Amino acid sequence: MEEKETNLKTEETEELSPAEAKKEKRLQKKKERKEKTSKLWQEFKAFINKGNALNLAIGVVIGGVFNSVVTALTNILLSICTWGVPGGIAGLVTVLPPINASQDAGTMGWQNSYTALEFQEQINAMVADGESTTLFINSYVLHGSSYYYAGAAVIDWGAFINAIITFFIVCLTLFVIVKVYNYLKKQSQRLADEAKERYYLAHPEERPLPPEPGKPEPTEKEILQQILLELKKSNGEAPKEEAKTE
Repeated sequence: MEEKETNLKTEETEELSPAEAKKEKRLQKKKERKEKTSKLWQEFKAFINKGNALNLAIGVVIGGVFNSVVTALTNILLSICTWGVPGGIAGLVTVLPPINASQDAGTMGWQNSYTALEFQEQINAMVADGESTTLFINSYVLHGSSYYYAGAAVIDWGAFINAIITFFIVCLTLFVIVKVYNYLKKQSQRLADEAKERYYLAHPEERPLPPEPGKPEPTEKEILQQILLELKKSNGEAPKEEAKTE
């Protein structure tokens, strides 16, 4: 049969002129491309309909918004807790003593730290002396209300405390979300069970029989054997054991 179909196709191509054969070939390639594009589109639609991409996008958006909320709440709590600290939590830093020249602003004739007022006074003095302030300003980092030499080793306790509080807030929020979700899931299951029980009370004939006490649950192999036996019976085939007895 296959040889006959091949011969028919060969005869058809032989009957076509070169121009028609070329046109037929182009149409065939166009049809194959169209089928391939359609298949890719169907696969993409199936992927989207599964909800994976949509759930991922929603999770990313909610995660970004939730991060902003947690950051704002953390800043509020830290501002309250560090009310008396100059510059707030950003001012909770410890400057380690310099161990080399690159960590000591004294080599430049400056101090390792300035208050905001002292920093501005130093800038005004340099301007009055005609000195450039660009290098001086760029050599210091603001922590709270004080300026510290950028080359100095600084322990930022504020950032550490901020990270710890953020961690606990996120954990507490996720714990509450999971607890609420589990509670709602249990309530939904309870309502579904109550509705099913009311239905069985109204239609007792449809209630499934309870399992026999002491009888073990059928294994997967036994279930498959039972299904195979039923299929053989429906097809009119005799089981192997009956065939042996006959």
